[in-house]
Amino acid sequence: MVEHSDQVLAALRKVPGFENLDDVISIIRLGGLTNLVHRVDLTKRSVIVRIPGQGTEDYIDRNVEAYNANAASKAGVSPNVIYVDPSTGIMISDAVLDIETMTPKLFKERHGSPFRAGVALAKLHNSGETFKFRFELFSMIDEYLKIVSTKDVNLPSGYQEVVSAAEPIKKLLANRPLPLAPCHCDPLCENFLDDGEKMWIVDWEYSGMNDPLWDVGDLSVEAGMTADQDAEMMLAYFGRKPTAAENGRMIIYKAMCDLLWTLWGLIQHADNNPAEDFWAYSTSRFDRCKLLMFSSDFQKHLDAVREE
Repeated sequence: MVEHSDQVLAALRKVPGFENLDDVISIIRLGGLTNLVHRVDLTKRSVIVRIPGQGTEDYIDRNVEAYNANAASKAGVSPNVIYVDPSTGIMISDAVLDIETMTPKLFKERHGSPFRAGVALAKLHNSGETFKFRFELFSMIDEYLKIVSTKDVNLPSGYQEVVSAAEPIKKLLANRPLPLAPCHCDPLCENFLDDGEKMWIVDWEYSGMNDPLWDVGDLSVEAGMTADQDAEMMLAYFGRKPTAAENGRMIIYKAMCDLLWTLWGLIQHADNNPAEDFWAYSTSRFDRCKLLMFSSDFQKHLDAVREE
C-alpha cells in the first residue's frame, strides 16, 4: 500500500462519480516540494489527486489557483480540472499519460525540449485568458519578508543589501512595462510534462498576471539552461530571434526569480518541510542571484531594456 493511499482515496471519493472506487488499479506518488501529489489509475481513466501541504495556506489563495487552473485548461496548455475544494485546497484533474515529468537533466537530454517549452509558454501568454491575481515581484518580496519575520529563521547574510541594490531594477521595469499576460510564475521543470511533441504545464499555485518574460527567465534558471538552450527557447517563444531588450529582460528575471525564491525557501526551511534541504536551497539561490546581478554583463542587459 502506497503511503497516504487512504488520504488520497478519501479525497477522491468526495468527487461526484468517484464515490465507490472499486476499479482502482494503482496509486503512484508523484513529485512535489510542498504538496502530496498522486496519480490514481482506474479502469477507464487516470486522475491526479493533489492534497496541499501544511502551512501553504499562509501564502497561496486556493480560490485564485482554482480559477487560473481552469483558465489554463481553456488555453490548451494544462489538463482538465475535474474538482476543486478551495476550503481544503484539494484538486483533482485528468492525468496526461505517456509523458515525462521534466527535470533539469531531461531538459538537457530530450531533444527539442527547450523549444517545446517556449511554444507552450507562448501559447499560454498569447491565449487571451485573464488570470486572477497580479504577480508583482517586489510586492511579493515584501510580503515574503513579512512572513519570514514571523518565523524562527535568519536571512542569508547581505540579503537586505541586495534587495536595496535591486531598487533601480524595480524602477526600470516599472518605467518599461510589457503588457501583462496570464503567467505560470513558478515554472519548475517538474511542472512541465513532455510527450515529445507537446509540453503541458501544471500546478497553478503561484500563477497570475505578470510580465510574460518572467516565466521564460525563471524556467531558464530552474532548468539550468545553457546560452544555446536559452536561444532555442526564445526562438520558439517569439517565432523569431529576440531583440536585445527582450533578451535583457529575460536575463534580469533570471536574477530576480532567485531573489524571490530565496525567501520562499526560507519559509519552507522554517516550516520544517522535509522535501529537501531548504536552507541550502535558499543560500544557493541567493548566491546565484548575486553572481548574476554583479556580473560584468548585467549592466548591458539593463541598458538594453532602458533603451527599448
